Amino acid sequence: MGFTNPVYDGNFADPAIIAVGNGFYAFATNGPLGNVQTLRSADLVAWEQVGDALPSLPDWSSPGRVWAPEISVHGPDRYVMYYTTHGTAFGRQCIGVAVASEPTGPYVDKSSEPLICQADEGGSIDASPFQDSSGRRWLYWKNDGNSIGVDTWIYASELSPDGLSLTGPVHRLIKQDLPWEGALVEAPYMVERSGVFHLFYSANAFDRAEYAVGHARCSSPTGPCTKSGDPILSSSPDAAGPGHNMVLHHGGRDWFVYHAWHPESPGTDPRGRTMWLSELTWPDEVPTVQPPLRHNPLTP
Repeated sequence: MGFTNPVYDGNFADPAIIAVGNGFYAFATNGPLGNVQTLRSADLVAWEQVGDALPSLPDWSSPGRVWAPEISVHGPDRYVMYYTTHGTAFGRQCIGVAVASEPTGPYVDKSSEPLICQADEGGSIDASPFQDSSGRRWLYWKNDGNSIGVDTWIYASELSPDGLSLTGPVHRLIKQDLPWEGALVEAPYMVERSGVFHLFYSANAFDRAEYAVGHARCSSPTGPCTKSGDPILSSSPDAAGPGHNMVLHHGGRDWFVYHAWHPESPGTDPRGRTMWLSELTWPDEVPTVQPPLRHNPLTP
């Protein structure tokens, strides 16, 4: 029978989904539902609104710019959220970390300062956690260099077992250096498969049809990484500027979860960026993603 994209047709930028029990929870950048918009689903297709998973911000943050939450599941009663928010003292976007005992929160950030804030590099955004096959945890993020006209890098560092601090050296993986990437790379997401590490990332301007998802193959969680070249997910007749993806394994399939604009009005659609699903397959171990399809023939 398939399903219809977008699976959530409201403002829901930078989406991330976790599976808990027999259900799913989705989290997104601030919008109509609050600082961290939260949804619930039993099948990845029909979503209901839950509310705000991060109703209170730490004292070091100013409200209004809470972006790109991602959740690391540490157990049945411990969920760790990495999110971007405005660091008042820095005057930049910074990365915070918050903890909850339920997937829907409330998540609480007890810190007195950001987890990461590279103020001299434009700030830090788009944190994404990853656990490798050995059990070690890592964090990936981007310096917000395009906000001040400097290079943007995807960074990586090892996390402590509890996920609340960085424990190792900080590594630079990739920056914008391909024509299609424009002035930036951002939104990293790492997947391990058969001993190879696959880094997915978005590039170009988020509010343009040229925004797309790229891929790089890495020899370890901290690189070195080699880009594949052209985007592996880009605009289609059904959607414009797809990006900020994550990967969800469900039902024997891998799914790209991402946001996209209405094809006729990227950057201006009143609904903003909506949540989409496309299948990710691995022919000859090369990641291949369906283009954005309004009428997807598959069933999650």
